[in-house]
Amino acid sequence: MDEADNSTVDPACLQEPPLAIDVIKQLDAFGICLYAMLTFMSCISLLLYLEQCVYIYKKLPYPKKTTIIWVNGAAPVIATMSCFGMWIPRAVMFTDMTSNCYFAVVVYKVLVLLIEELGGSDAFLKRFSGKPFKITTGPCCCCCLCLPRVPMSRGMLFLLKLGALQYAILKTVLSILSIVLWTNGNFDLSDLEITGTAIWINPFIGVLTITSLWPVAIVFMNTNYLLRTLNIIPKYAMYQLILVLSQLQTSIINILALDGTIACAPPFSSQARGSMLSQQMMIMEMFIITLVTRFFYRRTYDTLPSATHDELQKDGVCPQAADREQVV
Repeated sequence: MDEADNSTVDPACLQEPPLAIDVIKQLDAFGICLYAMLTFMSCISLLLYLEQCVYIYKKLPYPKKTTIIWVNGAAPVIATMSCFGMWIPRAVMFTDMTSNCYFAVVVYKVLVLLIEELGGSDAFLKRFSGKPFKITTGPCCCCCLCLPRVPMSRGMLFLLKLGALQYAILKTVLSILSIVLWTNGNFDLSDLEITGTAIWINPFIGVLTITSLWPVAIVFMNTNYLLRTLNIIPKYAMYQLILVLSQLQTSIINILALDGTIACAPPFSSQARGSMLSQQMMIMEMFIITLVTRFFYRRTYDTLPSATHDELQKDGVCPQAADREQVV
């Protein structure tokens, strides 16, 4: 039955992704302009990031500068890897996993950044120790309104860091395992049988992703009112946008390609064409995010206000106005 079904399908739709030389040969005038523009975008993203690294290294103290450099690199790294994947379709397995592993580290670094912006772990605990933290936030418990608030402690902070760090470690390990299995022919994204390895590894990675995003969201939701002067909300929004585009958008396109919704176009099979479209979209999106992120991070950091001012700000009172009232 399978052989009969395959016989009715265009052989070009069942072949492996084309070689880089085949991609170059099939480009027309529009394709050459498109590939040149996207390559230029990825190069500009990388150059802007390198220049930003020099600026941050000179202007900011350690260890905050290393954390910010990691977070800033998410969009340029993904754009660069997508450019490689666009020109060399057979390397998409490696480029995608490199991008995903880097972003897994960025998830942990965003949590570290939030803590560093508040003075580091010791200052964070000194400010929030014993204070109740709201944990009914996405992506795990946004609907569980009955959950009690948990007081912050050193153990609680350790669990939050561990929850984000496990994704960075396990994602890298599982990516290496997937590549090893792929080289042996045992890992195939199109194999949805229960005996396939992809059907087990990918959902497990999804669970790890959700578990790692929860601690970051908990810290952000409970501390963002203190960091508004540092533009923490738009910075966090850029991190969330990269997450949605690099994970959700790519998954949707891959599903459409596997379903045959994205038609094959020789020398690209359906899956290879879907991957190519995903890479091209990612380059343009990450280029724009790189420019926006550069605007938010290219600044020197002022010291945070005192705890008294924090409480006034949380209650909706302008600290400057309160100070003027005390003077009067």
